[in-house]
Amino acid sequence: MARWEPDARQRLVAAALDLFTEQGYDNTTVAQIADRAGLTKSTFFRHFPDKREVLVAGQDTLSRLFAEGIAAAPDAATPLEAVAAALDAAAVAITPERRELGPRLQAVVAANSELQERDALKRVGLAKAMSDALQRRGVPDPAASLAAELGVLAFKRAFARWMDPGNHQEFGDLARQSLQELRAASAALG
Repeated sequence: MARWEPDARQRLVAAALDLFTEQGYDNTTVAQIADRAGLTKSTFFRHFPDKREVLVAGQDTLSRLFAEGIAAAPDAATPLEAVAAALDAAAVAITPERRELGPRLQAVVAANSELQERDALKRVGLAKAMSDALQRRGVPDPAASLAAELGVLAFKRAFARWMDPGNHQEFGDLARQSLQELRAASAALG
């Protein structure tokens, strides 16, 4: 693969995931990832500060899409309706390529406590992006934080369902369905 080919970032993610799956996270070096992707170590470091960050490559995009979706929600939208708009906006980032990579990514994360910790931090960052966007709309805390946490949980549940090989629903539909289920479950708490 030529070094000048496009999509270096995606190539690095795919190469890292392949190597993490084949030989384990701890046994994989940045040099190996770059080599597998047909790139240099310096190109790797232009995209990622370390190999751990390869696995959360889409966090900034998701945070931005969540915030944009909430900002674009109608003025009269409730906090959860604004979160639903955020989930709709983020659905564009959930491409068919992610469906193939998702189960492998989850297996790599599940096998390494350092990656589990980073994955948890990713969820905190996503919730903060939504909570901040809700607060900019005038939603006070703790309502903004609670709505944001429900949004992240709905996203996580929808992603797990979407990766299921037997699933044929679109991610956006699954995300809205998950949010509705969580809304009903929280109402049942009394």
